Amino acid sequence: MSFIGKAWKVVVGIKDALVLLFMLLFFIALFSILSATPNPGQVREGALYIDLSGYIVEERAAVDPFATLLSGQAPPIEHQARDLVRALDAAASDDRIKAVVIDMSAFVGGGQVHLQAIGEAMDRVRRTEKPVLTYAIGYGDDHMHLAAHASEVWADPLGGALIAGPGGSNLYYAELLDRLNINTRVYRVGEFKSAVEPYILNGPSEAARENLAGLYGALWEEWQANVQKARPALELARVTSDPVAWVEASSGDLAKAALEAGLVDQLGDRIEFGTRIAEIAGEDTWSTLPGAYAMSELTTFLADIGPDMGPGGSSSSNEIAVVTVAGVIVDGDAGPGTAGGTRIADLLDAAIGDDGIKGLVVRVNSPGGSVLASEEIRRAVDRYRAKDIPVAISFANVAASGGYWVATAGDRIFAQPETITGSIGVFAVLPTFEDAAAEIGVSAEGYRTTPLSGQPDLIAGLSPEVDAILQAGVTDTYSDFLSIVGEARGMTTDQVDAVAQGRVWDGGTAMQKSLVDQFGGMEEALAWVASKAELEEGDWRARYLGAAEANYNSLIRQLVDSAAAPAAQMRGGDLFAVAAQRRSALLGQLSRDAQRLAGTQGIQAYCLECPIEARPMSAAETRNVTQIIGAWFAR
Repeated sequence: MSFIGKAWKVVVGIKDALVLLFMLLFFIALFSILSATPNPGQVREGALYIDLSGYIVEERAAVDPFATLLSGQAPPIEHQARDLVRALDAAASDDRIKAVVIDMSAFVGGGQVHLQAIGEAMDRVRRTEKPVLTYAIGYGDDHMHLAAHASEVWADPLGGALIAGPGGSNLYYAELLDRLNINTRVYRVGEFKSAVEPYILNGPSEAARENLAGLYGALWEEWQANVQKARPALELARVTSDPVAWVEASSGDLAKAALEAGLVDQLGDRIEFGTRIAEIAGEDTWSTLPGAYAMSELTTFLADIGPDMGPGGSSSSNEIAVVTVAGVIVDGDAGPGTAGGTRIADLLDAAIGDDGIKGLVVRVNSPGGSVLASEEIRRAVDRYRAKDIPVAISFANVAASGGYWVATAGDRIFAQPETITGSIGVFAVLPTFEDAAAEIGVSAEGYRTTPLSGQPDLIAGLSPEVDAILQAGVTDTYSDFLSIVGEARGMTTDQVDAVAQGRVWDGGTAMQKSLVDQFGGMEEALAWVASKAELEEGDWRARYLGAAEANYNSLIRQLVDSAAAPAAQMRGGDLFAVAAQRRSALLGQLSRDAQRLAGTQGIQAYCLECPIEARPMSAAETRNVTQIIGAWFAR
């Protein structure tokens, strides 16, 4: 029996090993299939069709295939702004493309700088006498920012358009935290550094309100000027000054009101819209469906024109490196889509030894975050200047707080009038629970050899000595911030402090305050670096640092049953559908605020007023919010 038992154990062990081996081979094969480069197809003569479902972002977040399959929830669709601009510019000179069609039925939004750059690219297409047509059920501010540059703007008869303008509400938790007996210990420097106000106030301070009024007022003026210039016939004042009277004049028919005010040019369903495109670009000989027309999709067209390498293309050996700092700046290797300080510093350090690198452009689209991570990136950028490599900083929608900290390592800063920047200030938040513990009968006592023993103690509370040391550390970090900015901008610390204090500026005002050198985007930044590196036009190419995006993203979305759910939920065009979308954004804010209070580590240089690129909540974030709300009601 002993022999049979041992033999049986051997058989079972072999069986288990084979199962593990086959499972390993299965997952390797699955990953190989997912990673296989999809056939881009062939660009057809007709229209370039751009399905703008989802969000326009600076840097697309990576898709984890296994996490996505296990969760059953696909991440949101993201379009890199530079890809859209590149496609439009290529379409302008491509004889195969007869028109550009932008479907914004499921478009959620993007930042003003990105939208303006795409709009200007649409203008360049139209200047070649190729029409650009847009279609949506309902148009909002971001939709209209793009649609204003179109030849024809179509809306569904059951949709319409509304212009709301920038601004809105933030959430404030002071009363809630008080009810929960949570002591929020705040350490900050800067009268306008309002990132901590949600935890200590029930509304914005007067300083924060003043800052918001100036910022949003400037952004609103820029939006109106850009849209009105692109679409002079638009009765913008009528639409925004008394929206109720405007809508009531059309008996509540938003589509008719939009048509009469010049927001849209035509009302029609998708079939009618497709028939119109077929008149311009030709009928689809491959399809008998009503409203079909000859077209090529964006992904196919991008694959056909190849990667963006600047004016020199792939023929030049001279390279200008481009590194992207997009999203919240955090410690570690996070990203793309989140600016992991170690990841970005490693990318920079890996490229600095390449003799082909003649210059560097740092593209910043971040509201800031960790001071340590911001400094890690700044030091890595500064190592390029130490080797006499010219460095330009290019601001996108947002480059504030930690984002501006990074920018101080550049030789020249480029921004747009719509850029949000500044927010030079720092803070730290530390919740303690001595009152909550006492309420449930928990106490904390012990023996201390020094005033710092066992500190910081989140249950017993912080000693006065620790409290003073933490504030001193934040104050010193602010002084460092002022010194870094002062040295970079040729200003005294007092001059920097006068424009700092956590205050946020639009790009135009930032230039007046000497925080920005020049208006311009990536093109201007690259050209400036090429000039400083003494590179001839056409004799250099751009090299975007970082791993190439995985090819399995689109396939992953198809494999997950719920992949189309976010887009489907966005396709409503009335105010009730907008409210549903805002609900998701509200829950996302709850989750981010809770994480910032409970999970933030170290001193932060973060801008509350600065909008981050909106993304729907993940399944994990949804569970987090549910737990938070459940805890609130449980009390």
